[in-house]
Amino acid sequence: MKQQRILGYDLARALAILGMIIVNFKVVMHAQAAKEGQEPWWISIFAHLDGRASALFVILAGVGISLMTNTARLAGDTVALRQHRISLLKRAAFLFGFGLLYIWIWPADILHYYGLYIAWAVVLLTVSSRLLLILAAAFCLIFTALFFSFNYSQNWNWDLLHYSNFWTARGFLLNLFFNGFHPFFPWAGYLLVGIVIGRLDMHVPVVRQRVLLAGVAAIVLAQVLAWALFYILGNWELTASLRYLFSKAEPMPPLPVYMISATGSACIVIILSIYLAEKFADTLSLRALVHTGQLALSIYLAHVLIGMVVLEELGYLEGQTLGMAITAAGSFFFIALICSHLWRLKFRQGPLEWLLRRLGSSKN
Repeated sequence: MKQQRILGYDLARALAILGMIIVNFKVVMHAQAAKEGQEPWWISIFAHLDGRASALFVILAGVGISLMTNTARLAGDTVALRQHRISLLKRAAFLFGFGLLYIWIWPADILHYYGLYIAWAVVLLTVSSRLLLILAAAFCLIFTALFFSFNYSQNWNWDLLHYSNFWTARGFLLNLFFNGFHPFFPWAGYLLVGIVIGRLDMHVPVVRQRVLLAGVAAIVLAQVLAWALFYILGNWELTASLRYLFSKAEPMPPLPVYMISATGSACIVIILSIYLAEKFADTLSLRALVHTGQLALSIYLAHVLIGMVVLEELGYLEGQTLGMAITAAGSFFFIALICSHLWRLKFRQGPLEWLLRRLGSSKN
């Protein structure tokens, strides 16, 4: 019997897209936190979203791959698995190509990285969950080794967040696998974690509890490792590389402490979203949020093509406060929320979601 759709995943995806909008609006508005006492205390929370919303988004993509393929995998249906692989490869190719075009508009694009993650996941659809987690950890270690072996800042102008030589073979591969916004090493590890989560039966309370506890444990572990820098190495003159190694808040470079922390926070958000979606399933606000999560890719595109264009026209792309960036992001998300709900009342999928499914159909 087909299991009921878990709306909590859609809610978590809506929260992920909200976080991504806030982070990206902060960047384009050059937003800085105001002096202490000039903004409400809760504003400072949003200063720590960098990288975490995107991590949640990638993990949820892995969840989606599992939900799509679980029946065939568990049944050992090689024909259905082959069809799923073909469909996923088509979607990966579309996202990779579309993302490369999108880079001309939005240099921080994540879609072409998605394409690479998904293509890699196709190879691992039937691999055990334990091995997937080992590979995710290995990706973190591989990136750490690369970080201490090569110049992570190569091609970067950090003041402008501009990456030069992107369209050269060397620069492209460096960006894609090592020092881009969301490089394959270690970001593809998030997708593998998501595949493992998607294999779990979240209808079972004890399973949710274990995932929630794992998320809390990851947050605590990351915090302990971060504190180790101060308490154990505090008297040493540290290089910038070592300082980054113990940072739990820096997505660039994505070193192990940050990866562990962001994975933990993603697990917590997913489980809380599942609980909230069940508790408030009959409310209009929950349904609207769920519909927003189901149109996340279309909204991702729109927040640049529409949201940032409006900000530019209003003259809000320079020297804004963090509070102003959050207000702008929240306003855009609220409009997207209403539009998503109205759209889903008439259509089953968003524009980009429909195109992705259409192109990825195994019948094409």
